Amino acid sequence: MNIIDMRCRPAYLHDFFGATPGTEAFETARWLNRRVGTRGDDQHFTRSLTEQGFLDEVREAGLTRAVVVGRHTPAQHLPNDRIHQIVTGQELLLGVGSVDPVLQGVDGAIAEIDRAVNELGLAAINLEPGFAEPARHPDDEIYFPIYEHCARLGVSVSLMSGPTTPDPRFNDPAGLAVVARSFPTLPLIVYHGYWPNVAQAIGVAFRYENVFLVPDMYLFQPGSQLYVEAANGFLSGQLLFGSSYTFRPIRQSIDDVLELGFREAVVDRVLYKNAARLLGI
Repeated sequence: MNIIDMRCRPAYLHDFFGATPGTEAFETARWLNRRVGTRGDDQHFTRSLTEQGFLDEVREAGLTRAVVVGRHTPAQHLPNDRIHQIVTGQELLLGVGSVDPVLQGVDGAIAEIDRAVNELGLAAINLEPGFAEPARHPDDEIYFPIYEHCARLGVSVSLMSGPTTPDPRFNDPAGLAVVARSFPTLPLIVYHGYWPNVAQAIGVAFRYENVFLVPDMYLFQPGSQLYVEAANGFLSGQLLFGSSYTFRPIRQSIDDVLELGFREAVVDRVLYKNAARLLGI
C-alpha cells in the first residue's frame, strides 16, 4: 500500500515538536499526543530526535513519502533552507516551503517563493494567516499577490487552520471560499481541515474543487465523521491523509484511518493518490 503523509515533522526540527526533553514545550507535545488519542507512550516521538531515528520511523510506519512542512510566523520560523537540508537526498521525504508577506514584504516573499521552488526544490508554499500579527483571514489582500504568483508557477499553496489558531475567529473557512473562487486553478491545501468547523469546510470544498482538506490529527476527533461521509461521496478526490507527527504516531494514524469507514475505493485516494497528484509524484 502506497501512503503519503502530508504533515510529518521530526522532533529534532524545533522545541515545538519535542526537541528538548524536560522543557515546557516537550511537555506540551506529550499533552497534545494524549489529547488527540495517542495510544501507548506519549513520548514515542523521541525516536525522531535524530535524523536516522526519524527516517527509521517513517520507513517502518510504511510511508511512501513524508511531507515536512515549513513555517514562517512571528512566533515560529522553520526556515526553507532547514526544510531543504532535512529532505535533500532522502527519497522518503519531501519539503514544503513557507513565506510570510507581512514579515518579509510582498516582494520579499515572492522572491523567496522563487528561491524555495526553483533552487531548493520545495513542492508547495505554506501560509499561516491566522498566526500573523495581527491575525488575518486567507482572503486578506496582502496574500493575493502570493496566490497569483503560485498559480503562475503551478505550485500549490497550503494554509494552516484549526483550533490552535490563537484567535478562534480566524479559524473560519469563509475567506478560503473567496480565495478558491478568485484563483480556480490554484490548489489550496488546508491543514487541520478547519476542525472543528467541519461542515463549513466541507461546504467550501463542495463548491470549489481546488480546495483539498487535510484534517490530519483532527480526523480522529468528535465531529470528524463528516469528513469520512463526504469522502465517500463528492470529496473522494479532495481529502488527504496526514498524521501530524510528532503529535500522533504515524502507524497508529494509518491504522485508525483504515477503521473509519472509508469505502474501499476511497482509501487509496485518501492515503496516496490525491496527494500524489497534487505533489506531482
